Amino acid sequence: MIAPGKVGAMPHLEVELSAGSIEYEDTGGEGPVAVLLHGVAMDGSLWREVVAALAPEIRCVVPTLPLGGHRRPMRPDADLSVLGVARLVAEFLDRLDLTDVTLAMNDWGGAQALIADGRDQRIGRLVITSCEAFENYPPGLPGKNLRLAAKLPGGLNVAFKLLKLAPLRRLPMTWGWMTKRPVDRAVMDAWFQPLWTSPGVRRDLRKYVLGVPPVNELLHWADALRTFDRPALVAWASEDRVMPPEHGLRLAGLLPRGSLAEIPDSYTLIPQDQPGPLADLIRAFVLGGPETA
Repeated sequence: MIAPGKVGAMPHLEVELSAGSIEYEDTGGEGPVAVLLHGVAMDGSLWREVVAALAPEIRCVVPTLPLGGHRRPMRPDADLSVLGVARLVAEFLDRLDLTDVTLAMNDWGGAQALIADGRDQRIGRLVITSCEAFENYPPGLPGKNLRLAAKLPGGLNVAFKLLKLAPLRRLPMTWGWMTKRPVDRAVMDAWFQPLWTSPGVRRDLRKYVLGVPPVNELLHWADALRTFDRPALVAWASEDRVMPPEHGLRLAGLLPRGSLAEIPDSYTLIPQDQPGPLADLIRAFVLGGPETA
């Protein structure tokens, strides 16, 4: 059952998947469909300015994945490993019957697992923006810090409670290397609220952070991009300190129809740091023809 909610500029909708209820936003319209995916401890509002720029011409569907920014915990037995969440994305596309989708991801690299798992039939184009790749799971210094917190009893609760203090959000081991400029406090508070208040959400995030497979499987996921024979755009932050810029070049080289665009003056969260240039790239890629990037 899909039911409307009342939160945010667009109505929040819900769809019931095997793991639990997933919230999403949908701009509607008759244009081509872009599904925009976020990373850990945030929600679909990461893409808010990109969506505002694209919505007149492109239908934007933005789910909130169970990565810590979700408001409703998943079922206790849900598989929330990296591959498990990737399979939820495929299930989401199936439930909404979305086809020829432009699938865009930032920070979260699980769509590579989706392709390796053979669940990419509904994807017509792929947009990879600064994200986990190769052995970089969880990514960089913030990822190592998060993994350590997840291993300690009560560690995630303490780690995110500390982030109620704004100065701690700009440390390299937390969010300081994720964006060049601070995220609006109200936006970030909304991202962290479920982790501050819900043991079930913290349980879900812990399952995800500790659900990273061995390096050989991670490298297999990246190599599987060689099988993706549709147009692909890799847009990478040239100053990224968490997702190595050389990873963008390597990913573009693996994709048979891949192209690379570097975005200056941005760290990992390009939709936050440089939403205008990113929206322009996505628009041209989706509307300008199959090989346009």
